[in-house]
Amino acid sequence: MPRLDREACLCFALALCAIHVTVAQDNQPRAAAPVMAPNTPRLVSGSQPTPRRLAASQAAQRAVALCSGLWSGGRTVEQINADNGGLGGTESMNTDIDYARKIVSIQYSDLMPPRIVAWRPVLGCVQLPIGATEDALRFVPQVAADIVRPDFDARDWPMGDRNATARLPEAKQKALDAVVSSGFDGNTYGGRTWGIIVVKDGKIVAERYAMGFDMHQAAQTHSAAKSFTSSVVGIATWKYGLDLDRPGALEEWRKPGDPRGAITVRHLLHMSSGLYGEGDGSPQADIYAGGATVAERAVTNILDTPPGTRFLYNPPDTMLLMRAVREAVRDDKTFWAMPFQQLFWKIGMTRTTPASDWNGDFLMSGQTYSSARDFARFGLLYLNDGVWNGERILPEGWTEFVSTPGPVQPDDKGPRYGGQFWIYSGLDGLPAGAYSPNGGQGQYAMVVPSHKTVIVRRGFDGASSFKIARFCADVLAAID
Repeated sequence: MPRLDREACLCFALALCAIHVTVAQDNQPRAAAPVMAPNTPRLVSGSQPTPRRLAASQAAQRAVALCSGLWSGGRTVEQINADNGGLGGTESMNTDIDYARKIVSIQYSDLMPPRIVAWRPVLGCVQLPIGATEDALRFVPQVAADIVRPDFDARDWPMGDRNATARLPEAKQKALDAVVSSGFDGNTYGGRTWGIIVVKDGKIVAERYAMGFDMHQAAQTHSAAKSFTSSVVGIATWKYGLDLDRPGALEEWRKPGDPRGAITVRHLLHMSSGLYGEGDGSPQADIYAGGATVAERAVTNILDTPPGTRFLYNPPDTMLLMRAVREAVRDDKTFWAMPFQQLFWKIGMTRTTPASDWNGDFLMSGQTYSSARDFARFGLLYLNDGVWNGERILPEGWTEFVSTPGPVQPDDKGPRYGGQFWIYSGLDGLPAGAYSPNGGQGQYAMVVPSHKTVIVRRGFDGASSFKIARFCADVLAAID
């Protein structure tokens, strides 16, 4: 599992709340959910939050989960509740779900406006800051009217869903199916699995779902989205001149005397920026739950250690990578369409939706929804060295770069860290070269080049985490 996956920590609070459904005036179900239990982790940076600030953060988390689950994930309120645990508190907040306009509003205070999260075509859900009213939605980023999610479902796999599957020889298929079945029992490998896909030689040889999911429903990627960001960065180095080694990864850090001027994009990719990210120092909670923007909280973060000298898994570093891409592209309309037109839709990932803040910066450190099949497509892109149907999507050498350990590494003996990917070479019997996006609650797309295999596992893990390396080694043993 990735270290200190704060995306999952923030979403853990959702596992402590139940979402109660009532009926609204438009005859659509609306939700009212209780305040978090007293042992909920703190969600805002700084000193101990006041009850009012904590309630504001909880309301936003719940609104984001509802908005994203409903309109980016294709789930129902009941399913969202079950996905996130469904454990109850005692006090309720007034929750309104406007299905027609795709807006979730949660009233947490008699003095302040509700926390508001709204869904937008292509760009998904956006959270307004504390104190903002619906009027502010007029100013949130939108893609151009001609940027429309395509429908590739009827095309052949992997671009679409037709002719996607193949069967192995009988003995191998039986052995593989047994391993995959064990991946759902919660005991053999642990965790709480909702989807597994195994792709061998370009075809799906095993695919199974639970909890009401199917090939088209999407769920929170958590930190696996960091690998999506890395891919966008690679494209930007190739097509927009983004320099991995230019001092001052962001324009805001290039003022004379600013010590952050030593930070490069390469440092951010390797989680060695040196920016403050421990204890309450990470800006992530204010961005994810307070409605703060990347520009006002992550960009202004202070230096804590010399860049390049220490590994610290700090999710806002990934948000800053997308900020660096935005500065390189220099046109917001192009930037907002770029992840879709130049990555996701190029490879059939039409059910992958990253959120942005209300200032237009993608929160692709997490806050992204994606289906299991889209994870498989993403793994195939890397298995094929960044080439898709004969077209190069990623620059030459990018797959090798992201799957090579960076200069500084975590202190333990777990997986190593590359360019926003985790490297599993040799762990629990996995062959050399195995690497994967990793996300909290057990989101993986293990790429195994030596076996021409991609292994996707999606879950809602809690106290028992999924033993991904052992599972993948058992999958490979079954099919080879």
